[in-house]
Amino acid sequence: MAENSGSNGNHGEISLNVKDCDSIPQSVSKQSSSGISVAFMQKLIAEVFGTYFLIFAGCAAVVVNSDFDKVVTLPGISIVWGLAVMVLVYSVGHISGAHFNPAVTVAFATCKRFPWKQVPAYVSSQILGSTLAAGTLRLLFDGKQDVFAGTHPAGSDIQSFVVEFIITFYLMFVISGVATDNRAIGELAGLAVGATVLLNVMFAGPISGASMNPARSLGPAIVWNQYKGIWIYLTAPFLGAISGALVYNTIRFTDKPLREITKSGSFLKSRNCPT
Repeated sequence: MAENSGSNGNHGEISLNVKDCDSIPQSVSKQSSSGISVAFMQKLIAEVFGTYFLIFAGCAAVVVNSDFDKVVTLPGISIVWGLAVMVLVYSVGHISGAHFNPAVTVAFATCKRFPWKQVPAYVSSQILGSTLAAGTLRLLFDGKQDVFAGTHPAGSDIQSFVVEFIITFYLMFVISGVATDNRAIGELAGLAVGATVLLNVMFAGPISGASMNPARSLGPAIVWNQYKGIWIYLTAPFLGAISGALVYNTIRFTDKPLREITKSGSFLKSRNCPT
Protein backbone atom coordinates (compact mmCIF):
# COMPACT_ATOMS: atom_id res chain seq x y z
CA MET A 1 0.00 0.00 0.00
CA ALA A 2 2.61 2.39 -0.68
CA GLU A 3 4.80 3.75 -3.33
CA ASN A 4 8.01 2.01 -4.27
CA SER A 5 10.20 5.06 -3.82
CA GLY A 6 12.55 5.16 -0.87
CA SER A 7 10.20 7.41 1.08
CA ASN A 8 6.93 5.66 0.53
CA GLY A 9 5.35 2.43 1.72
CA ASN A 10 2.15 0.62 0.97
CA HIS A 11 -0.23 -2.05 2.12
CA GLY A 12 -2.99 -4.37 1.16
CA GLU A 13 -5.00 -5.15 3.57
CA ILE A 14 -6.07 -6.90 4.77
CA SER A 15 -8.33 -8.41 6.96
CA LEU A 16 -9.76 -10.98 9.00
CA ASN A 17 -12.32 -12.67 11.13
CA VAL A 18 -12.25 -11.17 14.61
CA LYS A 19 -14.38 -13.93 16.08
CA ASP A 20 -13.57 -17.58 16.42
CA CYS A 21 -13.64 -19.13 12.97
CA ASP A 22 -13.52 -22.78 13.94
CA SER A 23 -16.92 -23.15 12.35
CA ILE A 24 -18.71 -21.10 9.73
CA PRO A 25 -21.70 -19.29 11.25
CA GLN A 26 -25.07 -20.36 10.01
CA SER A 27 -25.85 -16.78 9.03
CA VAL A 28 -23.01 -16.98 6.52
CA SER A 29 -23.75 -20.38 5.06
CA LYS A 30 -27.52 -20.23 4.84
CA GLN A 31 -29.07 -18.79 1.70
CA SER A 32 -32.67 -17.86 1.23
CA SER A 33 -34.64 -20.08 -1.14
CA SER A 34 -35.25 -17.12 -3.45
CA GLY A 35 -31.52 -16.39 -3.93
CA ILE A 36 -28.93 -14.35 -2.07
CA SER A 37 -29.87 -13.65 1.53
CA VAL A 38 -30.05 -10.17 3.01
CA ALA A 39 -27.34 -11.10 5.51
CA PHE A 40 -24.96 -12.08 2.71
CA MET A 41 -25.67 -8.86 0.84
CA GLN A 42 -24.80 -6.96 4.02
CA LYS A 43 -21.48 -8.77 4.13
CA LEU A 44 -20.71 -7.86 0.53
CA ILE A 45 -21.60 -4.21 1.13
CA ALA A 46 -19.35 -4.20 4.19
CA GLU A 47 -16.50 -5.60 2.07
CA VAL A 48 -17.02 -2.96 -0.63
CA PHE A 49 -17.04 -0.05 1.82
CA GLY A 50 -14.27 -1.50 3.97
CA THR A 51 -11.98 -2.07 0.99
CA TYR A 52 -12.88 1.36 -0.39
CA PHE A 53 -11.91 3.20 2.81
CA LEU A 54 -8.77 1.12 3.24
CA ILE A 55 -7.48 1.75 -0.28
CA PHE A 56 -8.60 5.38 -0.27
CA ALA A 57 -6.75 6.17 2.97
CA GLY A 58 -3.59 4.25 2.15
CA CYS A 59 -3.28 5.38 -1.45
CA ALA A 60 -4.17 8.96 -0.52
CA ALA A 61 -1.18 8.96 1.81
CA VAL A 62 1.01 7.83 -1.10
CA VAL A 63 -0.37 10.50 -3.45
CA VAL A 64 -0.15 13.32 -0.90
CA ASN A 65 3.39 12.30 -0.01
CA SER A 66 4.39 12.49 -3.68
CA ASP A 67 2.58 15.76 -4.43
CA PHE A 68 3.63 17.71 -1.34
CA ASP A 69 7.39 17.23 -0.95
CA LYS A 70 7.32 13.93 0.94
CA VAL A 71 5.40 15.50 3.82
CA VAL A 72 3.87 12.19 4.92
CA THR A 73 7.13 10.19 4.80
CA LEU A 74 7.52 6.42 4.75
CA PRO A 75 6.74 5.99 8.48
CA GLY A 76 3.65 8.14 8.02
CA ILE A 77 2.41 6.08 5.11
CA SER A 78 3.03 2.90 7.08
CA ILE A 79 1.03 4.24 10.02
CA VAL A 80 -1.87 5.21 7.75
CA TRP A 81 -2.10 1.71 6.31
CA GLY A 82 -1.82 0.08 9.73
CA LEU A 83 -4.39 2.33 11.38
CA ALA A 84 -6.80 1.98 8.46
CA VAL A 85 -6.69 -1.79 8.74
CA MET A 86 -7.12 -1.70 12.51
CA VAL A 87 -10.13 0.63 12.65
CA LEU A 88 -11.89 -1.15 9.78
CA VAL A 89 -11.42 -4.56 11.37
CA TYR A 90 -13.10 -3.27 14.51
CA SER A 91 -15.78 -1.50 12.44
CA VAL A 92 -17.03 -4.31 10.19
CA GLY A 93 -15.17 -7.40 11.31
CA HIS A 94 -18.30 -8.62 13.07
CA ILE A 95 -20.30 -8.18 9.87
CA SER A 96 -18.21 -9.59 7.02
CA GLY A 97 -15.05 -10.82 8.72
CA ALA A 98 -13.19 -7.76 7.38
CA HIS A 99 -11.20 -9.57 4.72
CA PHE A 100 -10.71 -6.62 2.30
CA ASN A 101 -8.23 -8.86 0.50
CA PRO A 102 -8.83 -11.64 -2.07
CA ALA A 103 -5.72 -13.47 -0.86
CA VAL A 104 -7.10 -13.63 2.69
CA THR A 105 -10.48 -14.82 1.46
CA VAL A 106 -8.97 -17.58 -0.68
CA ALA A 107 -6.63 -18.63 2.13
CA PHE A 108 -9.55 -18.96 4.55
CA ALA A 109 -11.44 -21.00 1.95
CA THR A 110 -8.43 -23.24 1.36
CA CYS A 111 -8.34 -24.02 5.09
CA LYS A 112 -12.11 -24.65 5.10
CA ARG A 113 -12.83 -21.61 7.23
CA PHE A 114 -14.84 -19.85 4.53
CA PRO A 115 -17.27 -21.34 1.95
CA TRP A 116 -15.81 -21.55 -1.56
CA LYS A 117 -19.17 -20.66 -3.12
CA GLN A 118 -18.96 -17.20 -1.52
CA VAL A 119 -15.39 -16.51 -2.65
CA PRO A 120 -16.25 -15.03 -6.09
CA ALA A 121 -18.71 -12.55 -4.58
CA TYR A 122 -16.26 -11.50 -1.86
CA VAL A 123 -13.38 -11.07 -4.30
CA SER A 124 -15.56 -9.08 -6.70
CA SER A 125 -16.66 -6.79 -3.87
CA GLN A 126 -13.08 -6.20 -2.82
CA ILE A 127 -11.92 -5.38 -6.35
CA LEU A 128 -14.91 -3.07 -6.81
CA GLY A 129 -14.11 -1.20 -3.60
CA SER A 130 -10.46 -0.83 -4.56
CA THR A 131 -11.26 0.38 -8.08
CA LEU A 132 -13.77 2.94 -6.80
CA ALA A 133 -11.25 4.24 -4.27
CA ALA A 134 -8.55 4.58 -6.91
CA GLY A 135 -11.01 6.31 -9.22
CA THR A 136 -11.96 8.78 -6.50
CA LEU A 137 -8.30 9.64 -5.91
CA ARG A 138 -7.65 10.20 -9.60
CA LEU A 139 -10.61 12.58 -9.79
CA LEU A 140 -9.41 14.50 -6.74
CA PHE A 141 -5.75 14.69 -7.77
CA ASP A 142 -5.67 15.48 -11.46
CA GLY A 143 -3.30 17.43 -13.66
CA LYS A 144 0.13 17.89 -12.11
CA GLN A 145 -1.05 16.12 -8.98
CA ASP A 146 -1.98 12.98 -10.89
CA VAL A 147 0.30 10.32 -9.38
CA PHE A 148 0.00 6.58 -9.89
CA ALA A 149 -1.11 5.17 -6.53
CA GLY A 150 -0.57 1.54 -7.46
CA THR A 151 2.35 -0.80 -6.94
CA HIS A 152 5.25 -1.77 -9.17
CA PRO A 153 8.64 -3.40 -8.56
CA ALA A 154 11.45 -1.02 -7.63
CA GLY A 155 14.05 -3.67 -8.47
CA SER A 156 13.76 -6.98 -10.25
CA ASP A 157 10.48 -8.84 -10.61
CA ILE A 158 11.89 -11.84 -8.72
CA GLN A 159 12.95 -9.65 -5.81
CA SER A 160 9.48 -8.12 -5.50
CA PHE A 161 7.82 -11.53 -5.93
CA VAL A 162 9.80 -13.03 -3.05
CA VAL A 163 9.20 -9.99 -0.83
CA GLU A 164 5.45 -10.04 -1.53
CA PHE A 165 5.31 -13.77 -0.80
CA ILE A 166 7.12 -13.38 2.53
CA ILE A 167 5.19 -10.38 3.83
CA THR A 168 1.81 -11.87 2.85
CA PHE A 169 2.82 -15.16 4.46
CA TYR A 170 3.67 -13.20 7.61
CA LEU A 171 0.39 -11.28 7.49
CA MET A 172 -1.76 -14.40 7.02
CA PHE A 173 0.16 -16.27 9.70
CA VAL A 174 -0.68 -13.50 12.18
CA ILE A 175 -4.29 -13.34 11.01
CA SER A 176 -4.66 -17.10 11.48
CA GLY A 177 -3.24 -16.86 14.96
CA VAL A 178 -5.26 -13.96 16.32
CA ALA A 179 -8.50 -14.43 14.38
CA THR A 180 -9.05 -18.17 14.05
CA ASP A 181 -7.55 -19.66 17.20
CA ASN A 182 -9.85 -19.53 20.21
CA ARG A 183 -6.82 -19.62 22.51
CA ALA A 184 -5.77 -16.14 21.35
CA ILE A 185 -7.13 -12.84 22.63
CA GLY A 186 -9.62 -12.13 19.84
CA GLU A 187 -10.27 -8.57 20.96
CA LEU A 188 -6.70 -7.67 19.97
CA ALA A 189 -7.00 -9.04 16.45
CA GLY A 190 -7.39 -5.62 14.81
CA LEU A 191 -4.40 -4.21 16.67
CA ALA A 192 -2.19 -7.19 15.85
CA VAL A 193 -3.06 -7.26 12.15
CA GLY A 194 -2.79 -3.49 11.79
CA ALA A 195 0.64 -3.55 13.43
CA THR A 196 1.74 -6.33 11.08
CA VAL A 197 0.67 -4.30 8.07
CA LEU A 198 2.49 -1.24 9.41
CA LEU A 199 5.67 -3.24 9.92
CA ASN A 200 5.52 -4.80 6.46
CA VAL A 201 4.99 -1.45 4.75
CA MET A 202 7.91 0.07 6.63
CA PHE A 203 10.52 -2.23 5.12
CA ALA A 204 8.87 -3.64 1.99
CA GLY A 205 7.19 -0.50 0.68
CA PRO A 206 10.31 0.85 -1.03
CA ILE A 207 10.97 -2.56 -2.62
CA SER A 208 7.68 -3.85 -3.98
CA GLY A 209 5.08 -1.38 -2.71
CA ALA A 210 4.13 -3.86 0.07
CA SER A 211 0.81 -4.73 -1.52
CA MET A 212 -0.03 -8.03 0.24
CA ASN A 213 -3.39 -7.61 -1.47
CA PRO A 214 -4.26 -8.31 -5.13
CA ALA A 215 -7.22 -5.90 -4.96
CA ARG A 216 -4.99 -3.11 -3.67
CA SER A 217 -2.76 -3.42 -6.74
CA LEU A 218 -5.41 -4.26 -9.33
CA GLY A 219 -7.76 -1.34 -8.57
CA PRO A 220 -5.22 1.44 -9.23
CA ALA A 221 -3.80 -0.51 -12.18
CA ILE A 222 -7.23 -0.49 -13.82
CA VAL A 223 -7.86 3.20 -13.13
CA TRP A 224 -4.44 4.39 -14.30
CA ASN A 225 -4.12 1.68 -16.98
CA GLN A 226 -0.65 0.76 -15.71
CA TYR A 227 0.04 -2.95 -15.45
CA LYS A 228 3.81 -3.13 -15.00
CA GLY A 229 4.62 -6.20 -12.92
CA ILE A 230 0.94 -6.80 -12.14
CA TRP A 231 1.48 -10.57 -12.36
CA ILE A 232 3.56 -10.35 -9.18
CA TYR A 233 0.69 -8.88 -7.18
CA LEU A 234 -1.83 -11.34 -8.60
CA THR A 235 0.21 -14.43 -7.70
CA ALA A 236 2.63 -13.86 -4.80
CA PRO A 237 0.01 -12.66 -2.25
CA PHE A 238 -2.23 -15.66 -2.98
CA LEU A 239 0.65 -18.10 -2.60
CA GLY A 240 1.94 -16.36 0.52
CA ALA A 241 -1.47 -16.17 2.21
CA ILE A 242 -2.34 -19.80 1.51
CA SER A 243 1.07 -20.94 2.75
CA GLY A 244 0.82 -18.82 5.89
CA ALA A 245 -2.61 -20.18 6.76
CA LEU A 246 -1.59 -23.79 6.12
CA VAL A 247 1.59 -23.47 8.19
CA TYR A 248 -0.31 -22.02 11.13
CA ASN A 249 -2.82 -24.85 10.89
CA THR A 250 0.01 -27.36 11.23
CA ILE A 251 1.17 -25.86 14.53
CA ARG A 252 -2.20 -25.00 16.07
CA PHE A 253 -2.95 -28.58 17.08
CA THR A 254 -1.85 -29.77 20.52
CA ASP A 255 -2.45 -32.67 22.89
CA LYS A 256 -2.85 -30.36 25.87
CA PRO A 257 -6.38 -29.81 27.22
CA LEU A 258 -7.86 -26.44 26.34
CA ARG A 259 -8.24 -25.61 30.04
CA GLU A 260 -4.50 -26.01 30.59
CA ILE A 261 -3.64 -23.93 27.54
CA THR A 262 -5.91 -21.04 28.41
CA LYS A 263 -4.73 -21.07 32.03
CA SER A 264 -1.09 -20.50 31.11
CA GLY A 265 -1.14 -19.27 27.52
CA SER A 266 -2.81 -15.90 28.02
CA PHE A 267 -1.38 -13.19 30.26
CA LEU A 268 -4.76 -11.52 30.65
CA LYS A 269 -6.46 -14.75 31.67
CA SER A 270 -3.67 -16.00 33.91
CA ARG A 271 -3.81 -12.83 36.03
CA ASN A 272 -7.20 -13.92 37.35
CA CYS A 273 -6.09 -17.41 38.23
CA PRO A 274 -5.58 -18.24 41.90
CA THR A 275 -1.97 -18.62 42.96
